[in-house]
Amino acid sequence: MLNIVIFGAPGSGKGTQSAKIVEKYGLDHISTGDVLRAEIAKGTELGNTAKALIDHGQLIPDELMVEILASKLDALSGSKGVIFDGFPRTIAQAGALKSMLNERGEDVTAMIELDVPEEELMVRLLKRGEESGRADDNEETIKKRLVVYAEQTAPLKDWYKNDGKHCYIKGSGELDRIFADIVAAIESKI
Repeated sequence: MLNIVIFGAPGSGKGTQSAKIVEKYGLDHISTGDVLRAEIAKGTELGNTAKALIDHGQLIPDELMVEILASKLDALSGSKGVIFDGFPRTIAQAGALKSMLNERGEDVTAMIELDVPEEELMVRLLKRGEESGRADDNEETIKKRLVVYAEQTAPLKDWYKNDGKHCYIKGSGELDRIFADIVAAIESKI
């Protein structure tokens, strides 16, 4: 199976590029954001807990996310692979994902890092908030999310470099060029 982790700060284009990767390679897409938003919309206990954390720019506890992802992964049959969008976000989560995949005879094929300057991220996220009405796309929450990303998530780059899976992609510029760079990176890891 082809298992891809797509990685980058909020607003770096993970969702946009994930859709293109899914279409090209026939992968299943597991977006922790989509999973959590669905739970919030249903008003489940998980959804209410997640909403409170997300509204304050916090991350969901690791054990809970790994459990949700394992369940989603196990529900897929005959899959060509998965793109993990929004997970892992910490080194502990990366280790938990590796263990969960290894238990199933799998591993991460590549970690695609979309690197976008912080000023551009702010512009993208504020625009997305205006267009979509997402409550967490406001200046105060965005700043908190970028701090959390820098402190907790950015160290994953080195973790995946040490694991031989890291692929750096300049995430600003023309979408087709970014996608071509992603495809070249994935092909180099297959």
